Order: sequence, then C-alpha cells, then structure tokens
Amino acid sequence: MRIITLNLNGIRSACNKGFLEWFGQQDADILCVQELKAQAADMTPDMLAPFGYHGYFHYAEKKGYSGVGIYCKRKPDKVILGLGIPEFDVEGRYIEAQFGNLSVVSLYLPSGSSGEERQAVKFKFLEAFMPHMKKLFASGRDIVVCGDWNIAHTEKDLKNWKGNRKNSGFLPEERAWLTELFNEVGFIDVFRKLHPELEAYTWWSNRGQAWAKDVGWRLDYQVATPSIAEKAVSTGIYKEQRFSDHAPMMVDYRA
Repeated sequence: MRIITLNLNGIRSACNKGFLEWFGQQDADILCVQELKAQAADMTPDMLAPFGYHGYFHYAEKKGYSGVGIYCKRKPDKVILGLGIPEFDVEGRYIEAQFGNLSVVSLYLPSGSSGEERQAVKFKFLEAFMPHMKKLFASGRDIVVCGDWNIAHTEKDLKNWKGNRKNSGFLPEERAWLTELFNEVGFIDVFRKLHPELEAYTWWSNRGQAWAKDVGWRLDYQVATPSIAEKAVSTGIYKEQRFSDHAPMMVDYRA
C-alpha cells in the first residue's frame, strides 16, 4: 500500500507544473493533499477524479486559502470532513477517509509564521487537536495522519536549527507537542522510524537559494499508530520535479 502526502501550495498552480501527470505515474493507493487554495467551483474534472481515483475535499470558506483532500483508488466506507470545531473547520484543515479498520487523514496544521495572531491560532489548534489524536489512538483502528504539520520536531529536521529556535515551526512548545504525541500518546513518525538519523527535508523557503542549497525543513509527516507503522517498508521524498514549495513524501506499507 503506497500512501503519498503533498502540500500543493495551490492545486491549480501545481497542476500547471505537472503534478497530475506525475501522480498518474506513482501507482499510489492514497494521495493526501493540502493547501488546495481552491473552492469547489475552481476544480476541474481532472482535479476532482484523476485517472479514475476517487477524490474527496474539505475546502476553506475563504477563497484561495487552505483546503485539504484525499485521492484514493478504493472508495472509502466513510469520509469525515472537519474536526467538528467550527473555527478550524471553516479553514478546511482536516479530512478523514475510512477503509475497514484503516483511517487515513489529510491534515493541514496552521502556520504561525505570519505573526503573533496566527501563532496564537496555531497553539489553540494544537490544544484542541491533541484530544482528537488521543481519541483516534484509543479507537484501536489503524491510523495514518498525513500532512503538513508546520513543525520541525528535532534539530535533524531543519538545516538551520540554531537560527530558528525562536521562530514558528521550531518553537520549544511546538516541538514538545510533537514529543508528547510520539512519546506519550504512542503515535510514530514513520519517516523517522525508517531513517533515524537521516537529515532530509520536505519544504524550502522561496527566499535566497534555499532549494539550491538544500536549506530546508521537514514539515510533512506520515504519523501512524504502531500497528500500521510497523508495516512501513520504505519511504522517500521526491525532488526530481517541483510542483510546490513542498516535496511529495511517500511511504510503502506491507499489505
């Protein structure tokens, strides 16, 4: 089972850069996408259901903003849009597809990099989201939460960690939240499980020569319950083409 996650930074922009053609070559069972920056009216038939995939989307109410989606080969038994928390659901940040005992989530966690107001929203989201993650874990289902978490967990997860200790995405409180999720709740960072020491990134700033110099951050994760994480056999970050300021991150799981 191949699961891919990618922050598109705008589905229309990504499609213009060859995203759909690439997707068609991946033989993915599930592709989770974030930051659609589109409403239902903006979506073409190819965006909605490429190559016979089933597409499901949670759009933000604000135009050109946020939004998440899931493409899957097999039709889900159930699709859940949002967390049931109105102030976050209007931003289109959570969609869950259920297949038997497996739940796959596409998540776009808020960024706090634009200023104190959005950082406060991010902390509020984290506070509300932890109980939801605990509930998912306690359900006994196989869970894979894919997405742009907007947090680099450890010093191995961003190139310039020394210079970013006071910046959103690498704040002590954010990192501690992920540590709690992994060490106390019991979720597993699948990439880090397979590559304990590898320094590899999924996002690069458009400023300077960040991409050329590989001065990046690992912000995109597949976070899984132990039952499914132990079935992960390989993972990779695709960098041959660029569809976005993020790179696709894929994991192959044993059936």
